[in-house]
Amino acid sequence: MTPPPRIRVLFDETAIARRNEELAQEVAKQKPENLLVVAVLKGSFMFAADLIRALHRAGLEPQVEFVHLSSYLDGTVSSGQVAILRDVESDVRGRDILLVDDILESGRTVAFAKDLLMARGAKRVLTAVLLEKPHKRAVTIDAEFVGFTCPDVFVVGYGMDVAHSYRQLPYVGVIDHMDTEPHLFDEQ
Repeated sequence: MTPPPRIRVLFDETAIARRNEELAQEVAKQKPENLLVVAVLKGSFMFAADLIRALHRAGLEPQVEFVHLSSYLDGTVSSGQVAILRDVESDVRGRDILLVDDILESGRTVAFAKDLLMARGAKRVLTAVLLEKPHKRAVTIDAEFVGFTCPDVFVVGYGMDVAHSYRQLPYVGVIDHMDTEPHLFDEQ
């Protein structure tokens, strides 16, 4: 598939699919019990769906939940505060949780979700992220499972967007010539 104009492929479909299978094997080695996958909406939906299928192929039988969190509120720059827009409906007490997010950058959203699930009595909360930008942390947190280390560029595709566009792309790409609408790219 040819990328749309202005999109440069960073991680292609094949690399993502291969890495999802590897991540599922890594998760399976942790021998999770009563596994609940909690996908952080919206950006992680494609990664979570592919990872869940890979977990099945790795011999796991996870249940699935979703949480929708936002630190952006009405703007395009993170407020530093995380709000719950849609909460997990299942009881997490005593369960192993795999928290799945698209990108670990500042760490605020993942740390908030992990702390929330632990406070609700989860036995263990492991985190899986498709991408991480390790030099952008605002809080101390690391993911147990990382798909790829990402350069400090604004990425789209594979669930991630800019102004609600490009989520449908089956790969992770970088928009070239972002100077056309710079306010859209203030922070990932």
